[in-house]
Amino acid sequence: MTHYDTIVAGLGAMGSATAAHLALRGQRVLGLDRWAPGHPYGSSHGDSRIIREMYFEHPMYVPLLVRAYDLWAELGERNRAQLLHITGGLMIGPRDGKLVTGTLRSAREHKLSHEVLDPAETARRYPAFTLREDYVAVLDPRGGYLDPEACNAAHLKTAQKNGAELRFDEPLLSWKATESSVHVTTSVGTYSADKLVLAVGACTRSLMNGVDLPLEVERQAVFWLEPGVGDRRYDEPGFPIYAHEYKPGEICYGFPRLSRGVKASVMHSGEIVTDSDEVRRVVSEEEVDPLRLALTNVLPELAHAPVRETDVCLFTNTPDRDFVIDFHPDHANVVVSSACSGHGFKFASAIGEIQADLVMNGRSRFDLSPFSVNRPALRKSIHM
Repeated sequence: MTHYDTIVAGLGAMGSATAAHLALRGQRVLGLDRWAPGHPYGSSHGDSRIIREMYFEHPMYVPLLVRAYDLWAELGERNRAQLLHITGGLMIGPRDGKLVTGTLRSAREHKLSHEVLDPAETARRYPAFTLREDYVAVLDPRGGYLDPEACNAAHLKTAQKNGAELRFDEPLLSWKATESSVHVTTSVGTYSADKLVLAVGACTRSLMNGVDLPLEVERQAVFWLEPGVGDRRYDEPGFPIYAHEYKPGEICYGFPRLSRGVKASVMHSGEIVTDSDEVRRVVSEEEVDPLRLALTNVLPELAHAPVRETDVCLFTNTPDRDFVIDFHPDHANVVVSSACSGHGFKFASAIGEIQADLVMNGRSRFDLSPFSVNRPALRKSIHM
C-alpha cells in the first residue's frame, strides 16, 4: 500500500487549493474526488463567483480576503491565466440596513478605500442601476469576480506539477484514524497517510465519523438573464458586481454580462435537501419570480429580462453562516475543511494555504477560533 504525507478528500475550491499548497511545500499528496474536474454537482462550477473586500458579514474576514487577493494573483501569474476580474462592487440598500452598515464597519475598521453613492450618482456612473430614493450604494473598488472553474483547474495543475497524485471519479467511502496515521477507503481501494483533509462539501456531515455537526445542504438556483445583447450598460467596465438588501436581512446579488448572460440570484432562498445525490437539478419557470421582485428597486429593466440559462449549486450551511476550519474533535491528524455557507469561494486560495499550515505546523497565523467545530453555534454537535 502506497503511503502519503496527506490525503485530500474533495478537490473542489478548498480541496484543490489545499492540495496545491501542500504540493508546493514538497508534501506527497493524494487528492481524491468523486467526480471529474469541472463537474456541475457541487459548489465550484459556473462562470463566476463574487469577491469583495469590504465584508459586511464581519470585519474578521477582511484579513483573510487581503491574503486571498494576493494568492489569486500569484496563482494566475503562475498559470498564465486571468482568474481575478476587478469590476468594482456596489453594496446597495437602506442606509441603516445590515448590508450597508456591515460594509461600512469593515471598511472603517480596516481603513479600506470606499465611497458612499446616492441614487443619482450611482445612475450617473452605472447607467443600468436605478436605485430607490431611500437607498445608498457603498462602492468597493476592489470588488469583482473569479472564474471558479479556471481557479480550480489552476490549483489542480499546480498540485500535479509539484508531484500530487490526483484521482477523479473515485469517491471516499470511509476513513479511520489512529494517532499516527489515517486510512481511507474509496470505490477503488484503500490508501494510508499521515494526515487527512476532509474538503467534501455537501458530504461533510456524513463523513464526520461519529461527530454530528449541525450542517444543512441548501439548493441554490441561479439565473442568467438577457436584457438585450445590444445593451452595453450591463457590460464591463460600466457594470460592477453588486449585492442588494431588498428586504431586511435578505440579499440578491449579480454580475456583469459574461458569455452566458447577466447572472443573478437571491441568496439563501433555496430548499434544504437531505440527500445531496437527490438534488432537484431542473429549475422551474416560477423560481425566477423572487429574483425579479428583488431586482425591481435597483435594476428594473433587468428584473423583466428573459431567462437565458439556469443552474443549481449547493450551499453547505452552518447555523451562524461562518466557516468550519479546524481539526476533527477526535483526531488531531484530520482537518475538517470549510462548510462555506454560500460565501466561501473567494477565500479558497487563502484557506488552502491555511489548511496546509494546519497539516504541516498544527497552527495558522490567522485566528481560526471563529471557525472552530467547538464554537457555541456548533455545540449542538453530539457523538452519535
